[in-house]
Amino acid sequence: MFDKTMQPRPAWWRRPLARFMGGVVGVFAGFFLNTASAQPPAVGRIAFFYGEALDPAALAGYDQVVVEPDNGFVPKAAEAAGTEPRGMRWIAYVSVGEVLPSRDYYAAIPKAWRIGRNGDWKSEVIDQAAPGWPQFFVEKVIAPLWAKGYRGFFLDTLDSYQLMAKTDAERARQQAGLVAVIQRIHRRFPRAELILNRGFELMPQVHDNVSAVAFESLYRGWDEANQRYVAVPEDARAWLLARAREVRERYDLPVIAIDYCAPADLACAQQTVAQIRAQGLIPYVGDGHLMRINPAAAQD
Repeated sequence: MFDKTMQPRPAWWRRPLARFMGGVVGVFAGFFLNTASAQPPAVGRIAFFYGEALDPAALAGYDQVVVEPDNGFVPKAAEAAGTEPRGMRWIAYVSVGEVLPSRDYYAAIPKAWRIGRNGDWKSEVIDQAAPGWPQFFVEKVIAPLWAKGYRGFFLDTLDSYQLMAKTDAERARQQAGLVAVIQRIHRRFPRAELILNRGFELMPQVHDNVSAVAFESLYRGWDEANQRYVAVPEDARAWLLARAREVRERYDLPVIAIDYCAPADLACAQQTVAQIRAQGLIPYVGDGHLMRINPAAAQD
């Protein structure tokens, strides 16, 4: 049974934001430079792209883009080469609640911390309450990405603990662990832009540490099992809109809605962007696996 503050994922829902995630490489650097107190920039128009060949021209009109760092993009290298759009902010996807064996840091995670499996994605669920996990995550995952030039992090799989936690007490322990991870990231890198994928139940403790909250599939979703685009049921949309309203009104944070349309269906993308904006949310509409940049959300 799920936490009462969480809505169960519908049967058709699959997590395209985590589908193609690989490992993280790098070395820790810049501790003293990065501990200076400063506020991250405001969230602007945002794209999500997890492919390998990033076309800078496709990012015209966007202020920032979330990318899969294991696909080889290094912001500092792009800046040095002069190939990145001026003023672009690069946000790294990171999985908090789960880990794939392909991640470089996987072998360093104690076996006792890996408490279950997510069969849909062939990943392992991490015990967020494990002593040392917040420090490990910052040192082995976040710090190397910061050293590469990423100045923000999209924190995914924040509800994976629900696969294993079956009692209120255990859910509370896991949630406290997630709070500790997020707060430790913020303390170490106060200038970093932290965007949560859901994590609604964590907001009372972490709202001062994050820049925005995102969620998927408000109007249009992607059914990974059946490889098709689907309309989101009204009850699921109503629940998400209620959570978005809480985040905006109670915590004064922007909310990002990520929806999915077929790449060739420009009308679907434009309509969905308009619907999301009408709700006062920041839109992005991508293909089911986020392999292409869709310009729709960058247009007025």
